[in-house]
Amino acid sequence: MAASPALQRTPLYEAAVTAGGRMVPFAGWEMAVQFSGLVDEHQAVRSHCGLFDISHMGVLRLRGAGVKDAMQGLVPSDLFRIGPGEACYSVLLNDQGGIRDDLIIYDRGWLEAEQTHELVLVINAACAEADTAWIRSQLEPQGVEVVDRKGDGVLVALQGPEAAAQLEAISGTSLAGLPRFGHRDLALPGIGEAFVGRTGYTGEDGFELLLSAEAGRQFWSTCLERGVKPCGLGARDTLRLEAAMHLYGSDMDASTSPLEASLGWLVHLEMPKGFIGREALERQTAEGVQRKLVGLKLEGRAIPRHGYPVLRGSEVVGTVTSGTWSPSLQVGIALASVASDCAALATELAVEIRGKSEPAQVVRRPFYRR
Repeated sequence: MAASPALQRTPLYEAAVTAGGRMVPFAGWEMAVQFSGLVDEHQAVRSHCGLFDISHMGVLRLRGAGVKDAMQGLVPSDLFRIGPGEACYSVLLNDQGGIRDDLIIYDRGWLEAEQTHELVLVINAACAEADTAWIRSQLEPQGVEVVDRKGDGVLVALQGPEAAAQLEAISGTSLAGLPRFGHRDLALPGIGEAFVGRTGYTGEDGFELLLSAEAGRQFWSTCLERGVKPCGLGARDTLRLEAAMHLYGSDMDASTSPLEASLGWLVHLEMPKGFIGREALERQTAEGVQRKLVGLKLEGRAIPRHGYPVLRGSEVVGTVTSGTWSPSLQVGIALASVASDCAALATELAVEIRGKSEPAQVVRRPFYRR
């Protein structure tokens, strides 16, 4: 039997272990699932501030005079709605309109010294290798340079209502003028340079920072010395689910279109330019979809999990794609793919849990909003 491939470790692995991180395999990496405990970390981010190592994510740099036009052919969202210093969330599609991956696209604008336009993409860890090869196959023939922007660097997320105050104190710079999905280069005295985006995966204000390995280790240490709580994958999942943010591979995949995943707001069919998967989405728009992603809130203490059947009466009408106990709301919540005629708000459904039908209702998303 062939040996399993060795798990990769981020430059913050040793620091995470020292901080008490319980390490688990995740998307080919050895990552901390928790430090002080999932609920403690979750509440720290909701109330104060938390720090996540997300260095397993992929980061690509795209350069070329026509890079934005070229990238526009790969996503259904109008990239010309953002300008230099701005970013957007979107999805990569296949010919059938299915989602290859979701990503954030940062427009770095025209770089005068290099005489080129630059975009930075942040992609999912599990898809990074396949995404990179596919993006290269699509864009390099159009004269776009595609390179690994992260290298052996560090990507961290500083999240929570006190995140801005913490980063301002560390950098000595006001971030009041940096809007949500804005980004900039930021000097961190005694640490190094960072590429900073006001983005995150928690439903809170916060920042994602790309630094060199050494600067990343110093930033991590500085944050912990200032009382910022290190947080793991467990809290990241409960936070993002309360915010109804999708998880690739669970709430959407290559067989799910943005319209089926309730991400229709990403699809801008009014654009004259074609993009991969456009014809499939035009058909779905005209004909409607058979299933939709909805939010479910359960009664009592029932906890829904991925893969549990969703029922209308005794009929199975869907499946839970992500589910958890919400630490903020003290109730079971789920995202579920259900038949379109079951997707209206306030529809009474149920989730089958260990052979028992637990009442649930379709509710507005996100479940939690500050």
